[in-house]
Amino acid sequence: MNGGGEPAGERLARVFLGRVLEPGDEVGGQWVRERGVPEVVRRLRDDGEPLPGVTARRWAGLRARAGQAEPERDLALAREAGVRFVCPGDAEWPGTLDELGDARPLGLWVRGRPSLRMWALRSVAVVGARACTEYGAHMAATLSAGLAEQGWVVVSGGAYGVDGAAHRGALGAGGATVAVLACGVDQPYPRGHTALINRIAEQGLVIGELPPGDHPTPSRFILRNRVIAALTRGTVVVEAAYRSGSLVTARAAQRLGRHTIGVPGPATSGLSAGVHELLRGEAVLVTDAAEVVELVGDMGELAPDRRGPALPRDLLEPAARRVLAALPARRPAAVDEVAREARTTPDDAIARLYELRALGYVERHGDGWKLTRQAVVSVRGGRRPC
Repeated sequence: MNGGGEPAGERLARVFLGRVLEPGDEVGGQWVRERGVPEVVRRLRDDGEPLPGVTARRWAGLRARAGQAEPERDLALAREAGVRFVCPGDAEWPGTLDELGDARPLGLWVRGRPSLRMWALRSVAVVGARACTEYGAHMAATLSAGLAEQGWVVVSGGAYGVDGAAHRGALGAGGATVAVLACGVDQPYPRGHTALINRIAEQGLVIGELPPGDHPTPSRFILRNRVIAALTRGTVVVEAAYRSGSLVTARAAQRLGRHTIGVPGPATSGLSAGVHELLRGEAVLVTDAAEVVELVGDMGELAPDRRGPALPRDLLEPAARRVLAALPARRPAAVDEVAREARTTPDDAIARLYELRALGYVERHGDGWKLTRQAVVSVRGGRRPC
């Protein structure tokens, strides 16, 4: 066994199939689901009966690739490069990838120390145009830095433009980032990002479906995007023309029920036309990291109110604000009355009142509690007329 998942023989078989089947091959995925990995390998390697769903010519091509596959060598090369192969069923396998159905990866090659599954639990994709503007690069880097500072993992594709800015923003904030490549993870691409991808591998994770040494192709870039979408809680698109590959990621996220998020650009910018089209549909407009977290985060992770300058009471937690607002302006009130007005329990009200006393908002008067002079102005300022 390896990593608590599949037997070593099946792991080797998945590595073998990774040399034969292209990423996202749903016919091959159906074979694996219905017949099991060992049987599919046997048919391909041992001149077995052709499997259904492909032409004779296609089957011959797969058989030719099978004849050249050397899974033991692939695993040895990976070990030398500090790369591991993670399979469905392993402790490190992100369960969200299973939602891809028959297009699920056979496995992922992972370079870097952290656990992919743990990092995927709190991750956001930031993608966009390769030929981005300064505005696009700035927004991608700023958003990613903000996400990293709030403990989120930034996932992107390692490409030029928005991808690179997103990775650099997260790294610059001392945060976590994952690059999902459309080639072997031991062969950084694009070449101009070799230093960046190596840095990501040291500080984060570099992952991909393709075995060591494999090169990218246009179709592999497109198919890689489904992994980015499935791995994360939501996809943020920063600058994308109508035919941008990043829109493929956004649409995959929509199909999977993930959050689809867009950063608006100038109305006259062709590079933002694809984003604006998303925003006219089901995508949500955001302008900073806090708004992204409000969408993809846990309950209570809310973006700040931008309706005006913050009053001192606005810095309190919601439960404490409710208790503060429940106190009469000119007289003491008993704990039961405060709890009733704040719609909470007496025990919770007492706890909040002591917090508020430590902050100088309230004071105790016998069995009751009363606002201090400084708090009267704050509470009145925070109340709205009916």
